[in-house]
Amino acid sequence: MKRRVQGVVAQAVVTAALLMSGVASGVAYAQDRVAKSNDPETQTAVADYNAGNLGAALAEFRKAAERGSRLAEFNYAMMLLNGEGTPVNVDEGKRWLRKAADANMSHAQYVYGKMYDDGEFVGRDPVEAHRWFLKAAQQGHVQAELALANQFLDGRGTERDNKQAFVWYKKAAQGGDMTAQYVTGSFYERGGDGVDKNLNVARAYYAAAAAQGDPAARLKYQQLSAQLRDQKEVKPQ
Repeated sequence: MKRRVQGVVAQAVVTAALLMSGVASGVAYAQDRVAKSNDPETQTAVADYNAGNLGAALAEFRKAAERGSRLAEFNYAMMLLNGEGTPVNVDEGKRWLRKAADANMSHAQYVYGKMYDDGEFVGRDPVEAHRWFLKAAQQGHVQAELALANQFLDGRGTERDNKQAFVWYKKAAQGGDMTAQYVTGSFYERGGDGVDKNLNVARAYYAAAAAQGDPAARLKYQQLSAQLRDQKEVKPQ
């Protein structure tokens, strides 16, 4: 089965889809926070891509990429890696993805790190993944913040450090990631690792995750709500 890396575009905005473990699914659509382009050729390429005119989009992304548009570099890389409008070309795809990452595009840095974390198109290398996740996370890339937190929690690609894991889970939670909201809530529920136990704060994070459809978070929210209510009703002797 052909591997597919999630990419490319929507209305001059680069796609923000995750690379999945194993075989990644295809193109998904974007989040405005990732990257925008005022380059007319890149915008034209986006329009052609969305219209299904992949051959034209590929050529236009390449021209813009050769002029140094990091958005075009990323999108061109995704098309090469996924074989959209062209046969799959892993070596060229990786080269252009690295150029976008080196140009400090946070989503390209995240995707490049995810390739090493999952061993997609490259040998698995969690240390190299950690380096790129950190670059992207330091720019506020939420998915990279979550990936970095998971690495610190597991001791994968770096020393295990629950305090640092909490720092990055909380950042990702504040950025709206449902999984990070649940995990941050669990840190506050149990306390330790430099985190003061606070059931009210834990409840708030569980509520945020529950609002996004996490059934486990909804259950934890209900349990903590009952626990806090019982504590309030208990009168000191």
